[in-house]
Amino acid sequence: MTTALVSGGKDSVYSAYLAESQGFEVTELVTIAPDDPDSFLFHTPNVGLVRWIAEAWGKPHRIVRVPESGEEAETAALRSALDGPTSPVVAGAIASAYQWSRLHRLTQALGRPMYTPLWGKDAGRVVREEISASLDIRIVQVAAEPLGPDFVGRRLDLPLLEELERISANVRPIQVAGEGGEYETLVVDAPFFSSRLVLEEERVERRGSATRMTIGGAHLVPKAEAL
Repeated sequence: MTTALVSGGKDSVYSAYLAESQGFEVTELVTIAPDDPDSFLFHTPNVGLVRWIAEAWGKPHRIVRVPESGEEAETAALRSALDGPTSPVVAGAIASAYQWSRLHRLTQALGRPMYTPLWGKDAGRVVREEISASLDIRIVQVAAEPLGPDFVGRRLDLPLLEELERISANVRPIQVAGEGGEYETLVVDAPFFSSRLVLEEERVERRGSATRMTIGGAHLVPKAEAL
């Protein structure tokens, strides 16, 4: 029995999939949902849609709200969400020492092994693996100056990854997997989903230096009907 922390973004979904393919029995997807859109610890765009990802994947899902802002409140919510069994916890961290160290410290205190299959991998390699695994990934937020509002809503495929790499090499260095908050994603389909997500009420908004796509809802379409 394994708990996977899943935000709906590409890295958490892919990590949960890798864990399962490597012999972990992922029995639950858990989403931490801060009310604070500027959370440093957790992904926040459209986390309410993870229920549809879980249904498409056939996994139980639990969402834990964080009504108060700040690291202390977020850590307390995470502790509450993970307190109980001593089975492994899967997370999608790649390079954020801030996130990894806090999760590692907490899981150690709770006596739960932590599994982060993407940790320390090259960012470009990770995204190529995710694309190669046929994840349908959409960019739902950008918050780095080289990335304009036109990136929001685009599918993250190999040509777009190569565009991000050119920007990083020639304009300004960025973390091409978005681990530094440059962009955030949502997975709308994967080979291990029985249905794909169809998004509803998409609204693009500017908030400070970030441009975010807020999605009002979604529904599932079985793969045979989606073709």
